[in-house]
Amino acid sequence: MNSLLFERSSGRLGPNEFARIQTATLLRSLAPAPRFRFDGGERATNDTAANPESEGTAPAPGGTVFRSSDGNAVRRVSSLWAHQAGVNALALERFDGRIMVSGGSDATIKIWDLEQCPNPSRPHTYRPLAVVARAHGDSPIGGHRFGITHLSFYPFDSAAFLSCSHDQTLKLWSTERASISGSFNLGARVYTHAISPIASHLLVACGTQHPAVRLVDLRSSAAVQSLVSPGQIGGSAGATLSTSWSPVHEHILATGSADGAVRIWDVRKSNGLVALLDQEDVIGIADVGPLSSSQERALQLAAKAHAGPVNGLTWTEDGAYLVSAGHDRRIRVWDAATGANTLANFGPSIRNGQMGTVTMFVSPLGLTAPGTELLFFPNETEILVMDLHEGSTITRLRGMGPVVASVGTQRGGERTIKNRITSLVWRGAGGSGGSSGIVMGGSNTAGGIFSGHLDGQIRAWLPQLEGVDDEGDDYGSTDFSEVKSRKRKILDDTFRSLMGRQVTFS
Repeated sequence: MNSLLFERSSGRLGPNEFARIQTATLLRSLAPAPRFRFDGGERATNDTAANPESEGTAPAPGGTVFRSSDGNAVRRVSSLWAHQAGVNALALERFDGRIMVSGGSDATIKIWDLEQCPNPSRPHTYRPLAVVARAHGDSPIGGHRFGITHLSFYPFDSAAFLSCSHDQTLKLWSTERASISGSFNLGARVYTHAISPIASHLLVACGTQHPAVRLVDLRSSAAVQSLVSPGQIGGSAGATLSTSWSPVHEHILATGSADGAVRIWDVRKSNGLVALLDQEDVIGIADVGPLSSSQERALQLAAKAHAGPVNGLTWTEDGAYLVSAGHDRRIRVWDAATGANTLANFGPSIRNGQMGTVTMFVSPLGLTAPGTELLFFPNETEILVMDLHEGSTITRLRGMGPVVASVGTQRGGERTIKNRITSLVWRGAGGSGGSSGIVMGGSNTAGGIFSGHLDGQIRAWLPQLEGVDDEGDDYGSTDFSEVKSRKRKILDDTFRSLMGRQVTFS
């Protein structure tokens, strides 16, 4: 750091390059921040089992429990949940990076203010500003009846957000009032949705159990179009698991299906389909319009991006590359201009088996040097930070929460689940996207990543700043003076025992 400051003060290093080096360093220093916790206000209906190897004290109600490596012992790790039944989805507004919404397996939605914390260096427990309860009837004006599958904010105004659910509906909400503004019944289980960050057409692309991609127009409050390719006729393509609009071309949409295909659509065209990405193509494919023969057309329509369902899609911020993830445990990077597979190899450690959408993302432009963007991928129980173009793993974010957890159910019981990461959101300085940096987000909370987990927790991952004294940072406790006193006593006792013992040499 001192050498960088010297280079900057001497004029050898420009301000932009200096900032880029610092933010790239911070990106690589992300670590768990358990001092930030999220309390949704839920409590267990009965006490959980105590660890038979512990001191014998039963855990308090509301404890999350998990099994140890021997498969028998159970112990409590937390008495707070964001959603007791599990967190299915997260979304963060892109302007101030202040308001976050979370959706649970129990169909509830909660709204959080990330600037509740007065001092980001001290522990803080967030509590929701508002809670949307689960609906118990078929009324379209209430909440969802089944688990939330995806959440997103209206791209031009944080006053509205969208949600979709297993109950076959897409809903539009007012953030301030936590009330519903519109509901769309799509007639099939909705896995994901996406709205363009730049377009004025206000079309929401919805991926459902049905092979066709449904386009919902928020202006007319109607499902105006279905995108169907010739290869999908008859339902052979299966469900659409991922959707993502281009960040630079407002009419271009990418979708991933259960048949392993990644389709590129132009919603202005009558047939819609522009291209299919082919994992074997490293040069680039042509438009699937008129071809010289029906055989060539059939070959292009049979192109596959993955050998399994495609449940993850994201673009780089400049729209130059499209990233896809599939059940074949592969992540592929595609040249958006040609559709060519760039052959980036992310190794054999990728784990991806969920039917829901994988919310991976690429670091915003300007945070790293050109060509060295980082991909953040929820690898089941850990977050992988990888070089987008080389595929090498920069770091693995792990160490928070159990691998197997017991969570509450809607009927008051418990079930044991694999504690998978279900959603990731990025929070830079002053917002969730853009090249605004990572050092500090907003005015009170450090920027970084927030992740949702099936054990009901929302966890924070923040950069480690140089020169910060970690003494006394026992984030499991709310009394810092007690923690410091205990640590100081341990050091004093150790020193006295060493100094009071006669040392002889033989």
